[in-house]
Amino acid sequence: MKITEIVFSPTGGTKKAADIIAGRSGMENSWIDLTDNALDFTGFSFTEEDVCIVAVPSYGGRVPEIAADRLRKMRGNKAKAVAVTVYGNRAYDDTMLELNDILSEAGFCPVAAIAAVAEHSIMRRFGAGRPDEEDVRELEDFADKVRRGIQNGSLTKIPDVPGNRPYRSFHGVPMKPRSGRSCIRCGVCAERCPALAIPADMPMSTDYDRCITCMRCIAICPQKNRSVSKVLVAAGAQKLKKACKERKKNELFLG
Repeated sequence: MKITEIVFSPTGGTKKAADIIAGRSGMENSWIDLTDNALDFTGFSFTEEDVCIVAVPSYGGRVPEIAADRLRKMRGNKAKAVAVTVYGNRAYDDTMLELNDILSEAGFCPVAAIAAVAEHSIMRRFGAGRPDEEDVRELEDFADKVRRGIQNGSLTKIPDVPGNRPYRSFHGVPMKPRSGRSCIRCGVCAERCPALAIPADMPMSTDYDRCITCMRCIAICPQKNRSVSKVLVAAGAQKLKKACKERKKNELFLG
């Protein structure tokens, strides 16, 4: 049995959750970075003996379109999949159902699903510090159940998860990262932008039509030069305050 993490994690929160789950396998894990524009995702093919931990963040209650497109290019060939949806303590809406559907269409066999809370990538006050110690214990215990279920063959069905078809409509958020005056044109943001929204020859600019507000450029800028409007962030936080004020639980599903 080979374990592969397939992860879309622009700011690291989703990868952290996936690592917790993969770490309970007791085996060496490899990983595929769904944010990497240099990869040919049509070249990834798995076997029925493989187990893939597929983790994406919830953007507006949906799977990020870029991640969805790249997952659909892979060949699952009946590899078992643990579908992980990571969200910032609001809600994940249709993300988990959509992820299961995408994986099934690509030939994977989803046998477990997890909705895990992590720090919100834009309004970081929500879900701050998560996954925390309590989350780690819960995710590790569930990962152990999944591992035993795969080993003894008891996980054979697609888990019944929340969500609706057609999926909810999402057209992005109005907050787009912008460059400040301290840009040194190093090009790190342009090289690592999942959406190719930052021109390599003009890294101080942003193509707002391409930008998905994943916050990768802000997280990795060595000069801390990029930011989003504080006014819009404050307005967004006020809008989400009621929905995010209470600690949301991780949700765990077995097939």
